[in-house]
Order: sequence, then structure tokens, then C-alpha cells
Amino acid sequence: MTEGNFVDYVKLYVSSGNGGKGSAHLHREKYIEKGGPDGGDGGRGGHVIIRGNENLWTLYTFKFKRHFRAGHGEHGSKQRSTGADGEDVYMDVPLGTVIRDKETNEVIFEITEHGEEKIIVEGGMGGRGNWHFKTATNQTPRYAQPGIPGQERDIILELKVLADVGLVGFPNAGKSTLLSVVTAAKPKIADYEFTTLKPNLGIVEYRDHQTFVMADIPGIIEGAAEGRGLGHYFLRHIERNSVLLFLIPADADDIKKQYDILLDELKRYNPEMLDKERLIAISKSDMLDAELKSELKEELDKSLPIDYLFISSVAQKGLQELKDKLWAMLQN
Repeated sequence: MTEGNFVDYVKLYVSSGNGGKGSAHLHREKYIEKGGPDGGDGGRGGHVIIRGNENLWTLYTFKFKRHFRAGHGEHGSKQRSTGADGEDVYMDVPLGTVIRDKETNEVIFEITEHGEEKIIVEGGMGGRGNWHFKTATNQTPRYAQPGIPGQERDIILELKVLADVGLVGFPNAGKSTLLSVVTAAKPKIADYEFTTLKPNLGIVEYRDHQTFVMADIPGIIEGAAEGRGLGHYFLRHIERNSVLLFLIPADADDIKKQYDILLDELKRYNPEMLDKERLIAISKSDMLDAELKSELKEELDKSLPIDYLFISSVAQKGLQELKDKLWAMLQN
């Protein structure tokens, strides 16, 4: 998936169909002068339905179409014939999509399962035909109900990437390089900050044909929780990850301080992030000789509060150990 095709936030207009009018028809037939009312009911207006689709990874299908209108119900007719229901409109979205009301920003619902269907705007009910209103004192009612108008709504679709492992780190920490080595994904890689502007997903192949999904999230900077840098634009994607893999380069001035800053940004954005399983990977460790690595390990054993390991995506060192560790954490 190219970066330009990754769409994770769209504003849409949806409207359901009007209900059809009930019929006020009076039965007329040869030799039957007063056949009485036989007007049928109007059909229901079409719903707009949002449906989960596990084969979609982005909201790209909504990039060029922003208005969705369901069909109107048909009017009732003679011989108590009910009008046809309006055609429903289905909007397929990737799993992890949050639907909000544009005016209030309130979450209406979330789609997390394949095939899950939820109505975002209901079609109007059809009006009842005049035969419903026949009484002992009013044998020939000449009126019927009009159909109920449909609903309209402005909504926001917001995708929170569903991945097993989320890569967290400062810009240029080597997240995209790691993703490109352990999966078949081909993210943009360059030697400058904020190369990654959209999340990238890749499937990691583990032992015995087992797999898990890894997401490369754009780099965090200090103050991201307040909207600095790419701010909330990418932090929401981390909410759905089961395990957080903190990637910190071996040449960082202070590895413990970088970890603390990253953790603090996640905590300020959403304190529940701290409940997730966490692991630190010291990237670019091929730059360390044995003596430097030993000194760094001694220092990290005292300062880091969670497990860590050394990896090198370029030299492909420590990657199998990393996969083993992540797999074990996912099973927990």
C-alpha cells in the first residue's frame, strides 16, 4: 500500500430514504358498487448501513465519494399492495473504524468484527393505507398516512489501525527499516526525520506458518500529546495495538530518558496505554563493539524498568529473538 493510498480520516454525509405514502384507494369492481377501502401501506425507506470488512486496511474508498443516499420507499397501491422498501446502502469499512457525529464529535459506535453491521441512519417508516382506518362508523375512510421522512447526518470515520504490535519511537529510530526487514512491507525509508507520515502495516511470519501484524507508526516527538508534530494524528493508532515495541537507537544520548519521554506522551494521551505489554529494542546495535555493548548493557540493567534486547535491522542480528519475545507476549 503506498503512502498516498492510506486514508484514516474522512467526513461524510449520509441520508436514509423516505417512507412511501399509504394509499387511500377504494375498491371498485364490476357489480360491486361499494367495495370499501383497500389502499396498501407505503414501503420503508432504505437504511444506510456500515459493515466491517477484514479485507480492507484503509478508508481510501471514501476519498472520492463523500455522499451516501439510500433509496425511498415506494407508495402503497390498491388491493392492499404494500410498496417496495427503499434500497439499503452498505458502506464497507476496515476493522477498527470509529464512527463519530460531526457536530458533537460524540462516538456513535465502533466496528471491530468482520461482517458486523450497524445502521447509521434509519429509513423512514411507510405510511399506513386507508384500510387500517376503517371503523363501524367510518366505512370508507378516504385518507391514508404519509410516509415518515428519512434521516440525514454528517459523520466522521476515523480508523484506528488494528495491529498486534505497534512500533513506538522518535523520528528516524529505524522503525520503517525494521518493518521492511521482518515483513514484506515496503515503507519509505530515508535518512531524515518524519520520513513516515502515515502508518504502515506488515505481516510478520513466525514459526510453523504462524503470523502476527506489525504497525509502523510515524515518529513521536516531545509534546505530541498536545498536538505537536503529527500529534493525535498518529497516537490514536497505537490505542489498538496489543503490544508496544519501543525502538530506541543505540547511539541515543540517553536511552532511559528517551523511553521515559515516549512513555509520558502515551500516558498523557491516554493513561490506559500503560496497561499494554511493552518491550524495548535497542536498534542500530551493529554500531557497537563488544566492549561498548557490554558497558551499555550493564548501565541499562540498572536503569530500564522493563525487558530490552539489542537488534540490528541492517545486519539482521537479534531479529529472531525479537520475534520469539513478541510472540510470547502476544500469547499472554
